[in-house]
Amino acid sequence: MQRFRRMKSLQKFASVHASVHNHFSQERHLVSREVYKERRSAALAEWQSLMA
Repeated sequence: MQRFRRMKSLQKFASVHASVHNHFSQERHLVSREVYKERRSAALAEWQSLMA
């Protein structure tokens, strides 16, 4: 938090970071490797389509 000069910048970063983290964060320890890889591939493909 000390790297941000303004609270508004910190809030903006935190909101974007939370969205991205929730999109990619998957509970790896609860699913099999195959399901995890499928979900990661789908999330990455969706992210790339959003950024294009």
